[in-house]
Amino acid sequence: MGGPPPARPRVKAAARAAPLVHYNALMDDNSAALALAIGSRVRQERQSRRWTLDRLAETAGVSRRMVVNVEQGAANASVGTLLRLSDALGIGLPALVQPPQLNAVKVTRNGDGAVLWSSQSGGRGVLVAGTEPPDVVELWDWTLAPGDCHTSEAHTPGTKELVQVQHGTITVDVGGQAFVLDDGDAVAFSGAMAHSYANPGTGPARFSLAVFEPGVGSGSRTEVAHA
Repeated sequence: MGGPPPARPRVKAAARAAPLVHYNALMDDNSAALALAIGSRVRQERQSRRWTLDRLAETAGVSRRMVVNVEQGAANASVGTLLRLSDALGIGLPALVQPPQLNAVKVTRNGDGAVLWSSQSGGRGVLVAGTEPPDVVELWDWTLAPGDCHTSEAHTPGTKELVQVQHGTITVDVGGQAFVLDDGDAVAFSGAMAHSYANPGTGPARFSLAVFEPGVGSGSRTEVAHA
């Protein structure tokens, strides 16, 4: 009766090169709403295909528990997990965070992008725009605080990435080869190799990222990974 309450079990976090907090980890109003919207879209797409939770989990290469947590808006899901799910459903990552559009033009106002990655020191990865499948293009606005690093495993074959630094200095590592980029510098590379973005400087760095993923939903893609 008088003893201390039992300790809560600790949740094992995914290994990272630097401490990271994903889109719903802080669970403020915006991130909670985003997590619920993503979960609702995943569930809607899965049920429209008459897929079980197990089938989606197997097709996406994630655990059944992760699918359940994502659909409930309770998962600390990485960008890679969301990409696996969206590719398995054949809709592309932008479709998970943007409501279906009847118009051909979609405007994203400043501050309205989906924050899908954040660091404890203030870095953010914001998906600001994207196209529909089969050839999906994602446009990201990234800010890395000093010491931040975002690591990504290889994407599906055919994926291309373009990076341009808007402010500061970042190091882009592609397949073990590092490239230091300063203000205005750009790099293009195959996303089918493991890669990372890091800020080695003492001030914040900001860069634009475009990702091209061909053949989403074609049935011929084999998802490798996306961290």
